[in-house]
Amino acid sequence: MKSKDKENLKNHSVAELRVELLQAREKMFRLQFKHKVTPVKNPLEMRVLRRHAARLQTWIREKEAATAGPQGSVR
Repeated sequence: MKSKDKENLKNHSVAELRVELLQAREKMFRLQFKHKVTPVKNPLEMRVLRRHAARLQTWIREKEAATAGPQGSVR
């Protein structure tokens, strides 16, 4: 993923990131299914999609944590 794309996605809202995450997971599922039936031309694409989904999840969690504010430990 290019750094421009990363910065562009990082500036999206949580809802937009969730939509992007669902699309990435759907594409990853279809590619895995296709790979089970017949070998895909570029199997590294699965790794790229998996990492993209993980990156999106990280950004979603960061934004949710930032909006929740600091949480002190309750004892």
